[in-house]
Amino acid sequence: MQLAAPARRFTGTRDADGMAVASFVLGLVGLLVMNIVLGPVAVVLAGLALRRGTARRGRALLGLALGIADLAVLAVLVVGDGMVVWSPVG
Repeated sequence: MQLAAPARRFTGTRDADGMAVASFVLGLVGLLVMNIVLGPVAVVLAGLALRRGTARRGRALLGLALGIADLAVLAVLVVGDGMVVWSPVG
């Protein structure tokens, strides 16, 4: 009796490409809302995508830059207002 081999998870470039795109989108959205959450997630996804050898290297690097920008905006807001919340109307 032959047992079937266990299913393998696919972690190739397709997954890495998806992570690169998700990093870019989350970093972009994080500039406007929830930068305290979306910034670090964008940075982590970009790092994973780059480590796994994504074909969308530019998109991953943009996601990394936007995630860092999210954290920089958060730091400026916390230092300036003493609060994490901001409003575009002042």
